[in-house]
Amino acid sequence: MRKLLFNLHLYIALIAGVFVVILGLTGSIMAFEPEIDHLLHWKLTYVAPQARALSLGEIAGIVQIAFPGEPIAGYAIATSPNMSYQVVMRKRTAFVNPYSGETLGARSGPDWVSTFQGAVHQLHMRLLIHNKADTGGRIESCASLAIIFLLLSGLYLWWPLKRVRIRWSGTSRRSWFDLHNTVGMFSLLFLLILATTGAVMGFDEKTTPFFFKVTGSPPPSRPPRTSDPHPADAKPITPDQAVEIARAALPGATPFAIEVPGPNGVYYMRARFPEDRTPGGRSLVVVDQYSGKVLFALGSRNAPAALRMVIANRAIHTGDILGIPSKIVMSLASLMAAVQLLSGVMMWWKRS
Repeated sequence: MRKLLFNLHLYIALIAGVFVVILGLTGSIMAFEPEIDHLLHWKLTYVAPQARALSLGEIAGIVQIAFPGEPIAGYAIATSPNMSYQVVMRKRTAFVNPYSGETLGARSGPDWVSTFQGAVHQLHMRLLIHNKADTGGRIESCASLAIIFLLLSGLYLWWPLKRVRIRWSGTSRRSWFDLHNTVGMFSLLFLLILATTGAVMGFDEKTTPFFFKVTGSPPPSRPPRTSDPHPADAKPITPDQAVEIARAALPGATPFAIEVPGPNGVYYMRARFPEDRTPGGRSLVVVDQYSGKVLFALGSRNAPAALRMVIANRAIHTGDILGIPSKIVMSLASLMAAVQLLSGVMMWWKRS
């Protein structure tokens, strides 16, 4: 059994190693994805807080003058007073000072092409492969399963010696061996959490229905994407009115991402409660653009138990669950996955 596990441990590591390293390195960066993005683009991001912010209607007028002929598709409202608003158009995203209306700059194209963080995110999620089959995502999900096997088999192989110190005075192979064992044991629990939560996310088409089954909670209805029937001369409500309706629909939640509807569409707004540390938020409000009626409202506080499990799993994986301290832990643990592969390969390379 020990010899079989050793060989499986070795060859799975050699086969999946490059994908594990990609997961580890990109994951360590992604733990601080918004913070790094803000740092790299601080001129677009940070503003001096003032007493009154402009309305979305006022900001829209300013942006349409700066970029004539480009319809506005959505807004990203800053949840911190020292950050800019974003106005999303078809070809670019403009960054605007919400107090002065100054256009700070713009990004062209999707984030995964135009920004470092966007590229890292897509490399981590799907190896930069964009197709309907999600080939890259499947590969990375299988790499998560490989990490789980490597960790558990590594624990079994380590157990007889239980060595957790590094001796640098011996042969280089012995030093790599000690490093592999020591790092593996200290990071084992955190890497298991990362790999398991990552696999749950990667195979969500199986795991999410399983959560609903074991909790007995009914899945929510799909949020509508079209407005109710309306008179031909009906006038749509403004984005500012839609935001206020969303605030009332989910008291305590802050809407921060608004999709501006087309002629028959709806206001599709994401919101975040104070305890929702994840940048993407986990609450949603859909408002009819003509009647102002709330067509759908689902907050992370009142979501079915299965969805709360999905939310918690993602927050644990990203390190958002406890804020900066857990981000640091998960970033370092993710980096250790790459260290483990490197030390393991070096042991194999210097085996003779």
